[in-house]
Amino acid sequence: MATTPSATSPTTATGPGPARTPEGHTDEQLVGFRAAQRLAYECTEAIAATLTEGTTERQATAAMRRWLGERGVRHYFHHPFAWFGDRSAFTGFRVPLQFFPTDRRLAEGMPYILDVAPVVDGYTADVGYTGCLGDNPVLDLLMADLEEYRGLVLDGVRARRNLRAIYDDVDDLIRVHGYENRHRAYPFGVIAHRVRHQPGGGPPVTVARFGLRALGGLAGDLRAGRRGGWSPLWGPTRASDHPPAPGLWAVEPHLGFRGVGAKFEELLVVADDDAWWLDDDLPHVRAWAATAAPASTAAVPAGAPA
Repeated sequence: MATTPSATSPTTATGPGPARTPEGHTDEQLVGFRAAQRLAYECTEAIAATLTEGTTERQATAAMRRWLGERGVRHYFHHPFAWFGDRSAFTGFRVPLQFFPTDRRLAEGMPYILDVAPVVDGYTADVGYTGCLGDNPVLDLLMADLEEYRGLVLDGVRARRNLRAIYDDVDDLIRVHGYENRHRAYPFGVIAHRVRHQPGGGPPVTVARFGLRALGGLAGDLRAGRRGGWSPLWGPTRASDHPPAPGLWAVEPHLGFRGVGAKFEELLVVADDDAWWLDDDLPHVRAWAATAAPASTAAVPAGAPA
């Protein structure tokens, strides 16, 4: 999927306003989250443009860290990940260490996913960028179909359906398409997790590629959620059997088919009585908008599901 950065950068948050979450996020803070998310996506696009045959996952993740470091990023929710080839579909993943970058080399026609979660001025972003070195018709199909999942998630949250029910809705659509649910391979099988604003400095400390401060914030949300009957981890278990909890959620539906994986990851704003995607000017959204034909008429590889 080839995309180019937008020439414009609006300075106010998309969606209705002023809406507040229980944490008191204001419109100004939503702008901060969106700036962090745009910087993260600019990073993945910039590094994607440099990938060539023979580039390894480790080299790609190191390049993302350098790019963000040159722009002042020191803290992360998690450090960069890169998955090439069938690793983009988490083929054979059984233990957390398999998510870490490897010496897998990129080749022509090979899909890849770049995933990074920087903390910028206390604002957390978590993004996933899917691309390919050259052409891959299966990946094109997956990326086109992902647009439907973005709408499905938003509609479910706006209807105040339980998060577990929305997760099941996504699973049902995956089965209709004939794909595999690959976000279920993430720890706890989550399709999303809550993020928060965490002001403050101090030296960056990481544990297994995750920022210690960010993990502390997630732990705080887990404690608050247990008291309030909700969970900051949106997964397939009873812990997510509750209406959408207000806040910002990093949502990442991840599809797999024939050893090809594809996903997007972006922030969803959940208010007490509404929800909206934080930013509609993102690489995958621009790619869908630029497609002349609707996703349902996209070219289908031989033998692919209808």
